[in-house]
Amino acid sequence: MHVAYPVVLAAMLFSVGVYGVLARRNAILVLMSVELMLNGANLNLVTFDIWRSDVMHSGQVMALFVIVIAAAEVGVGLAIVLLVFRNRSTIAVDSLRELRERTDRDGTAPEDAMDPP
Repeated sequence: MHVAYPVVLAAMLFSVGVYGVLARRNAILVLMSVELMLNGANLNLVTFDIWRSDVMHSGQVMALFVIVIAAAEVGVGLAIVLLVFRNRSTIAVDSLRELRERTDRDGTAPEDAMDPP
């Protein structure tokens, strides 16, 4: 099989993931989109590992590391989403504004926000 087919599929997976991260408001859908991006990267790693005929299979080993890190990221991300839902009763990313920096109406930070307590 030609190397272009899996690379195009990986690019499409990655592009759908980027669109999901930028366009979605739901935190769980954002996490799923990040997983799509990581799967696109994994497909590229395995594709170029097979294409290069690497004896040590370093691309496949790196893909396994990415899968392990993605599993840990999902665990931590879902724990954060559950805590936010428990406290706020919503998982919409746009409604979470309490951790933002305070600004005046003209867009500048107030003087008391700059001073340490």
